[in-house]
Amino acid sequence: MGLTFAEKQTRLIDIFMALKALIKKYEGPLVSKMDLDSKYDLWSIKAIVIESRPRKEVSFAGIIIQSDYVGFYFMPVYAEAELKEIFGSKLLKLLKGKSCFHIKQLDDELIEQITYALERGYELYQARGWV
Repeated sequence: MGLTFAEKQTRLIDIFMALKALIKKYEGPLVSKMDLDSKYDLWSIKAIVIESRPRKEVSFAGIIIQSDYVGFYFMPVYAEAELKEIFGSKLLKLLKGKSCFHIKQLDDELIEQITYALERGYELYQARGWV
């Protein structure tokens, strides 16, 4: 028998809070535009130029609780497609599309892989002058 609705919600909230703690470490240089109980994101609010187009902001990462998973959005992969190579095998299995991961369970290995991806993504943003 599967989890009850309440157990599933508790698990998703726990995953969300753990991921939020990882992403929130970059708050300060990056800014949250959405900080709710079920959705959180970080942006670089800085006038920059990407591919000859001026921008006032660029998204870094976000999370949202969905019906049966927590969506983890990792935007640096759009800046550099080769960045995908940094994803650990466990994290890569959860990738849906180009930048969204469907997190249904969280363990130490996955936390380590997400932490590493965030570090590399932040370093990329710094190197490009986006932070």
